[in-house]
Amino acid sequence: MLFSIVQIHMAKFLKIGIVGCGAIGSSLAKIIIHDFSRKAKVVAVYDKVAAKSEEVAESILKNKLLAVRSLENLIHKSELVIEAASADSSWDIAKKTLSCGREIMIMSVGGIVKHINQLFKLGDYYQAKVYIPSGAISGIDALKAANLGKIKSVILRTRKNPLSFKGVKYVQDKKLNLGKIKKDTILFSGTAQEAMRFFPQNINVAGILSIAGIGEVCTRVEIIASPKINRNIHEIEIQSNVGKIITCTENVLHPDNPKTSYLAVLSAAATLKQILEPLRIGT
Repeated sequence: MLFSIVQIHMAKFLKIGIVGCGAIGSSLAKIIIHDFSRKAKVVAVYDKVAAKSEEVAESILKNKLLAVRSLENLIHKSELVIEAASADSSWDIAKKTLSCGREIMIMSVGGIVKHINQLFKLGDYYQAKVYIPSGAISGIDALKAANLGKIKSVILRTRKNPLSFKGVKYVQDKKLNLGKIKKDTILFSGTAQEAMRFFPQNINVAGILSIAGIGEVCTRVEIIASPKINRNIHEIEIQSNVGKIITCTENVLHPDNPKTSYLAVLSAAATLKQILEPLRIGT
């Protein structure tokens, strides 16, 4: 009898829907098929640009019927929704997902930081969990632990090649010629709240730090254009009553999207692994 129960339990797949079929969403679809096929399956993909979801459905999932035409349809089919769309839409996606009692993993953290209290309330009311991967930085475990004591300051210094900031309105308004930057140049210094507003496609890590730590107003951010590097480098310095914590992460760029670090995708995969497996490592 016990053997039969175990068999039935193991046969259940976690039904996953992916919203956003760009570099991150398509990479996660591949990982789920390759690494988690015994415990999870992608049941739907959706993108505002229908051609993108159709491409992922046909070329990666090998089933064009998995490309759905609406977010609502994807949520209905899924048990876990992975948001890989944009900071502009992540809050709306999270709100609709939780309101249907479905769980969600949020990649575009910048879009939900100012709604974090509402997010907690929705998750609690509908008994649905929210997962936020640590993304392209290290040290989140230590920051969460230190935050149970007293944190004095959190500083993030992000260094990227100047061309990574091409098309950013804040840089354009400053009339900076990115191609002529020959030495490390501070593009921005201020709060995480401001950084996420001015650099929504480049500074998602500031949102994760804000949620895990002392908030978007108290977390400080420096963004530096560094012409001699070809990686996204995030340095974090935390001062607290439990000690001083310093981390540095030098990220390899995602091959399909240089504005994204490959570690951010693998961080989501690691989060999914913890959801699917009984063993949890870290805080």
